[in-house]
Amino acid sequence: MGEEADSSPARTLAASVAAASKSLSVSPSFQRCSLASWIRDNVKKKECCLYETGSREGTCRCGFPRALHRDEAVKPDDHAGEAWNKHRHMREVPTDAFGEINFDGLGHKTGKYVRMSTDTPTDVLYELLTEQWKLSPPNLLISVTGGAKNFYLRAHLKSMFHRGLIKVAQTTGAWIITGGTHTGVMKHVGQAVRDHGLTGSSTQGDIVAIGVATWGTLHNRKDLVHPDGCFPTHYSMDVQGQGSLSCLDNNHSHFLLVDDGTHGRYGVEIELRSRLEKLISQQPLGNPESNVMIPVVCVVLDGGTGTLNTMFNAMLNGTPCVILEGSGRIADVIAQVAGLPLSRVTIALVHQLMKRFFGSEYERFSDLEILEWTKKIQDIIRMPHLLTVFRISEDKHREVDVAILQALLKASRRSATAGRDSSLRQLELAVAWNRVDIAESEIFTEESQWKSSDLEQAMFSALVGDKPQFVRLLLENGVSLSRFLEDGDTLLELYNKLPSCFFLRKLVKRVQNERRCRPKGLCLRAQAINISLMQVSEEVRHLLGNFTRPIYPPPAPRCHVNMSQDTPVTLPAKGRVIHQTLDRGRSGEELRDPERDLFLWAVVQNNKELAGITWEQCRDGMSAALAASKILKKMAQEGIDADEAEEMKALANLYERHAIGVFSECHSCDEERAQRLLVRISPSWGHTTCLRLALEADDKSFVAQTGVQALLTQIWCGELTVDNPVWRVLICMIFFPLIYTGFLAYRRDEVIQREAERSEEIITMETVTRSSVRSKLHVLELPSITFLKPLSSWSKLASFYSSPQVKFYWNIVSYFAFLFLFAVVLMIDFQSQPSWREVLLYIWLISLVCEEVRQLFHDPDGFGFQKKARRYINELWNILDVLSIILFIIGLSFRLTTTLFYAGKVLLCIDFVVFCLRLMAIFTISRTLGPKIIIVRKMIMDMFFFMFLLSIWVVAYGVAKQGILIHNEDRLDWIMRGAVYEPYLIIFGNVPTNIDNTEFHKDSCSTNGSEPLKPKCPVLNENDMPAFPEWLTIIMLCVYLLFANILLLNLLIAIFNFTFQEVQDNTDRIWKFQRYELIKEYHSRPAAPPPLILFSHLYLFIRHTILCRPSIIYREFKVELPPREEEELLSWEALMKDNYLVSTRKEQSQSMERRILDTAQKVATITESLDQDNGSAAVMKRLDRLQEQVVFPDLHVSQSAKALQWIIESLKSQGHHAAIKVPGGDSADTRSKATESKKAGFHVDARQFHYPGSKVTRFPVPEEKVPWEVSFTSYNPGYYASEDGGDQMDGFDTKAQDNYRNPAGRTGLTGRGALSHLGSNLTMDIVLTRWRDIERSTLEFLAVWDDSQCTWALPEGIIGERLHHTLQAKVAEGTRVFEGYVDDCRNTDNAWVETTLLNIHLDRTGQLMADLNHLVANSKISTEMVGWQEVSPQ
Repeated sequence: MGEEADSSPARTLAASVAAASKSLSVSPSFQRCSLASWIRDNVKKKECCLYETGSREGTCRCGFPRALHRDEAVKPDDHAGEAWNKHRHMREVPTDAFGEINFDGLGHKTGKYVRMSTDTPTDVLYELLTEQWKLSPPNLLISVTGGAKNFYLRAHLKSMFHRGLIKVAQTTGAWIITGGTHTGVMKHVGQAVRDHGLTGSSTQGDIVAIGVATWGTLHNRKDLVHPDGCFPTHYSMDVQGQGSLSCLDNNHSHFLLVDDGTHGRYGVEIELRSRLEKLISQQPLGNPESNVMIPVVCVVLDGGTGTLNTMFNAMLNGTPCVILEGSGRIADVIAQVAGLPLSRVTIALVHQLMKRFFGSEYERFSDLEILEWTKKIQDIIRMPHLLTVFRISEDKHREVDVAILQALLKASRRSATAGRDSSLRQLELAVAWNRVDIAESEIFTEESQWKSSDLEQAMFSALVGDKPQFVRLLLENGVSLSRFLEDGDTLLELYNKLPSCFFLRKLVKRVQNERRCRPKGLCLRAQAINISLMQVSEEVRHLLGNFTRPIYPPPAPRCHVNMSQDTPVTLPAKGRVIHQTLDRGRSGEELRDPERDLFLWAVVQNNKELAGITWEQCRDGMSAALAASKILKKMAQEGIDADEAEEMKALANLYERHAIGVFSECHSCDEERAQRLLVRISPSWGHTTCLRLALEADDKSFVAQTGVQALLTQIWCGELTVDNPVWRVLICMIFFPLIYTGFLAYRRDEVIQREAERSEEIITMETVTRSSVRSKLHVLELPSITFLKPLSSWSKLASFYSSPQVKFYWNIVSYFAFLFLFAVVLMIDFQSQPSWREVLLYIWLISLVCEEVRQLFHDPDGFGFQKKARRYINELWNILDVLSIILFIIGLSFRLTTTLFYAGKVLLCIDFVVFCLRLMAIFTISRTLGPKIIIVRKMIMDMFFFMFLLSIWVVAYGVAKQGILIHNEDRLDWIMRGAVYEPYLIIFGNVPTNIDNTEFHKDSCSTNGSEPLKPKCPVLNENDMPAFPEWLTIIMLCVYLLFANILLLNLLIAIFNFTFQEVQDNTDRIWKFQRYELIKEYHSRPAAPPPLILFSHLYLFIRHTILCRPSIIYREFKVELPPREEEELLSWEALMKDNYLVSTRKEQSQSMERRILDTAQKVATITESLDQDNGSAAVMKRLDRLQEQVVFPDLHVSQSAKALQWIIESLKSQGHHAAIKVPGGDSADTRSKATESKKAGFHVDARQFHYPGSKVTRFPVPEEKVPWEVSFTSYNPGYYASEDGGDQMDGFDTKAQDNYRNPAGRTGLTGRGALSHLGSNLTMDIVLTRWRDIERSTLEFLAVWDDSQCTWALPEGIIGERLHHTLQAKVAEGTRVFEGYVDDCRNTDNAWVETTLLNIHLDRTGQLMADLNHLVANSKISTEMVGWQEVSPQ
């Protein structure tokens, strides 16, 4: 992982650049021009350059008519007199068919296509697919092959194939490659893709289905041709009129149309498709540094000769194949023989099966073709690790997708024996496919043993790839998070690989801002964005709140000291000496919390599933959940994307519910421990508490929990018990000596009494049971409880008056007295010279001002002055306090002057109203009045919005009425009265009398508006009566009353009713949440009420300013526990969290939705079972196949296993005994199996179809025709002899060859082949062995990995010249362990290889062993892999 750290900043920068380019929104026309230019430069087509009349008149031998040839092709000058040749007379020119293709019909599906030459480089094709067409590289390549025409699938098999193919493609991110036409198996693949698109169930994008078709066999291909490309072109699927040609399938997404310049010839695309699949299989899976390549699997349905050849060649290249039994023809033939022993797969059986499954088509096959088919089928079933048969009759509970993936894993087990751990490779594949079910069933079995270090790479891939189910699976199977995140590099790389999210954008912005603040000289090289944990810590602290400490503290400065001993280092800042070695170790251990780190990484990217899994791993679960709620709500508040913000809020609410669930579980088990969890300082989350996090996150539901409220009530009562009635507290406030009489109960007394009762119970138990349990219980008790003493008299008095409850009651009395004094001064004693009552009022107000200043600067949580001031201003009651104080100061200033004396009194009277409103805050502590005050506040906010609507109607009616009745009124007061005041009063029933003439009197108004106390008269007529239209004013009044009185007022009532109903359900929760602030305010408030509180303020001022003493720390809201007690508390919390998770899962499993889902799945399973033909015939068929496997086991043993067995026996004969198992053992059963194997195990490599190093093909020799004793009348092998041979034979000398006959049987080829001479060609092989350790516990041999054969082989030329000479000198000391015939791919009927196998056993301490070990070590970093392998049955 560390190797990728350097490139991660570059990738981050690339991601930001890509995001920026995406925001610029490159026009589609520009993208099309760029694609067209690239295709014209890199992709070619083929065309005929010599017209020669073929079998039909007017048609060239290439298949195209004369009119489609260029003039220079019809009348060639360069090729005059030449005969037409496909390879010589085809030339490449820039392609003229590419772009986007639209298919007519439902949905108007759009695909991409390009016409290309058969000689197009495959790397160009891969670049086209991934970079130009923007396809993500696949995690799996599925090559589907089979029948092209007259292909029929049974309904059930069709359904399973469609469902399985799409599931494996969707879950693994695979590409599907087919022939691309609307026929046969390609049509079925297209239908599966279509059904997937119609369901709309895909959340991972569309399925990539690539069709590789032959251009010359396409129907309506002229619609695809345009020199500049078609964007798009419309393609018509004329299936009825296609004739011998084929139409493209409209459900494929991409088309590669392969052109060889001919028309009507099928199979042109096979070679290019094979090369493309091979190139894709050589690409790394996932990141470029991965050692695992993209896996390829071939799925076979039906098919004939071409399908068999494709499958045979694929398996020779190591590609696993999955055959669907029941799909027809060659697929069913191979499926029938796949479970049989090789000796039973005879020519007669193949004849029988072909006649059965091919029907009338069987008659067209020749005997030679059936021989070739038999040989290929035998070679196919000889590779069982690459062959998987999906049988519906046996695989009732297995889907096609599982069979495909299991086939790949089965193949990987064989190919990963080269020191590449098979299980690790399979795990990487499963992670890339995101198939947890495959990993559970195939990889994490009961026999597998995993180390945490083996799973860390898979864990990293699962985290970065957002595969939460794999993360859970890996955690369940032994991944240690502390080891996984042991160093900060892994965590840092995880942050550098964050997906695009709000937190990443914030981080990038922070990094860029820091870069701008640096000097220019420091930023010259820093072009890439590099995220550090310090920047992550700062951003997380911003989200959590500045009152927290950094999650990841800044790294300690590096000191160049000798770390081999504890070197004293003096820190100038503090002037003290510490031991640096010990200090660094402690800080690293204390701050490391891998579970917290991983959970935080998941939360900041708003990943619900990953966060849920990692939260389950956190020990401090409640703090983690509340911190996640705070972070998510803060990000939702700052985010721009509304949908993303809603997701964050939903996830924040989920973690609030998690915190509530854990706390409820804790509180139901132990209330005292649960309350300790609330106020305990959490070192993992910024040294804050759960209660503080819940308040900052606005988690009202959590704060409203019974246990939290019990803690707040306990703090509210102080040392008094919560059971004391209020009236007793009030009486003791006046008659304080009553507290010494037991009139009030203290918590300390209750604890002592509870301990006494517990001790009596223990004594009683000891007396009854006669056992000593007291000593055991005393060990578990905390010292703080065991040695409690009753409160002294002074402590009782101080505890009583310092109780927040008592402070509150005294302040209520003080505030009522203040209001009474204020009212007396305003109504009775407001003189020109302030009286003693007024002076006392001013002193009282000064004490209130001092208290408000103290509250503003009092910061026990460490918010900082800026945030503290912001929180102070956001509180409504504090706004009223400030307003009342400002009005009082202004009123007092006016009152002390002569000219503004009365104005000052008016302001003070208004200020008295504000002080009375402030009185409501006192009753917020009341359980009855507190929620009602919240409702009133909500209704006031609603009323402000209502007044805006009402003002529109009031002003509209008032201005219209004023304009109609009064002409040119210029007095502002009378304008406001007529336009605003009177219309407003009409709402409350004060109907005006001036809208009609019934009560008009000229004396009640002023004609010209000169009298200030009379309104201006309306416009009068000649009778001195109002001239305005009376009917209009009455109608306007009626309409106004209809809307204002009836509509708007009822709307206001409805709004109030809605607000009441909405808030009523939450008022109790809101009141409990706001109750905390009041409790905390009076908890930190001085005990004396105003105005006596001035003495407390004076004391605090002297303490902080003059004496410079720190603030008093209150432990009721924040407690730092000792390490041992905190460890015990966290362990208990983790247990309670597990109980909560168990109960939650149980509730989910028993929910109605879950039951409906389970029932639906059971019904679907039963329906599928009923649809299958699972009668007695299928059962008998399975029993017959099982009997065949028991009676005729496959006993073919490889030559290497025999050789190793001989080595071990030879070494034993020399005295080298060890506790190792010989492959096969020495039992009679083993000997009988070996005898059968000698009879049935003929040479295999010597019968390969393609002779190595040439284009010669062997005559097919089935297994039963290998021995010379068996008659083989149709045997007609070819002859081959390489030019560099040693024999001097002129031509084909049959008599000379008859003297040399291969002792192992027929090979399908005569002559000496690539060997030096006819007959036996002698060689010598050396096997180097050693003991692994001094105890001789394991015998090992030196081997080299052969990539072509995917197996270990004996080293030949890679050991070096010097080692070669050294080994040659030791040949005489070697032991001959084998001598005889070798199954070599170069063998022929007349020439073969025989070898002598020598074993040289090396001493562990010799120079030769040291040289060989050096060779093995160097091979790990080279292309050749050499290693010591254990001699074992594997």
